[in-house]
Amino acid sequence: MKVLIADDDLISRMITKAAVEQAGHDCVVAVDGDEAWELYQVHQPGAVVTDLMMPGLNGLDLCRAIRESEDDSYTYLILVTSHGSRDDVLAGMEAGADDYVTKPLDPFNLRIRLLAAQRITSLHADLARYRSALTEQARTDPLTKLHNRLKLTEDLAELQDRSEPRDFCLAMVDVDNFKRYNDLYGHPAGDAALVAIASTLASAVRETDGVYRFGGEEFLLLLHGQDSDGAESVMERIRSEVHALQIEHTGDPDGVLTISAGVASYAEGHRSGTEQLLKDADLALYAAKASGRNRVTVASRSSFPR
Repeated sequence: MKVLIADDDLISRMITKAAVEQAGHDCVVAVDGDEAWELYQVHQPGAVVTDLMMPGLNGLDLCRAIRESEDDSYTYLILVTSHGSRDDVLAGMEAGADDYVTKPLDPFNLRIRLLAAQRITSLHADLARYRSALTEQARTDPLTKLHNRLKLTEDLAELQDRSEPRDFCLAMVDVDNFKRYNDLYGHPAGDAALVAIASTLASAVRETDGVYRFGGEEFLLLLHGQDSDGAESVMERIRSEVHALQIEHTGDPDGVLTISAGVASYAEGHRSGTEQLLKDADLALYAAKASGRNRVTVASRSSFPR
């Protein structure tokens, strides 16, 4: 574990540093509170042993600054006081300290507290990993491993909350005659087909783009920095790649599974809200279906009713 020591007294620093290193931990040393705060931001130590009274930030201010900066990480804070008065200890705990030791420093007492620090920070690290995994799971479709509608809602909100709007396109995708496919080949085959198509969609776009399972056999692509012509070109390529999978479908006129797509753009002069963009993409998809399927249609405000 990396331990940051903050103390303006040379002798105290030397004693604390020796105790920390004898306990098997890496050590970073600061001579005042301001330097301690800078070193903390650079090294992100697992524990901080800080004197109460120092030039610059004092121990209480340092504890507060660290607590306010933490996100998923957790730093174990040990306050060093000269007298161990109740008022000092209480003020330290209220500022965010986890424990305290008194001067003159007893290396044994500090080592015991560092053992506790290692356990606590390890538990917090485990919890942070679990939270991250659960957050990812809540935003992932379990079948296709694509993002789901919750993640789509968050991503669209982030795009439209920007002070400087950036162009993007939405492409609504539907697998043609998929209900008939399930009826003919069964749901396990249908699931396998959706996974194959989802993989094709994900591999056909840039890492900066988003691919989401919108529901059932519907997918949605978020294409950053694209105008409608560029998005149409991307979707035509994807449509061709899905066709090239040659997933047999005797219930489709093409003899294989195909997709249709509708594209709507968020660009200068067309800064619609999220709901309207989704509606425009859905209407364009409906037009593609009505025109014979296995094709891409771009939304036109003159073509679709508002």
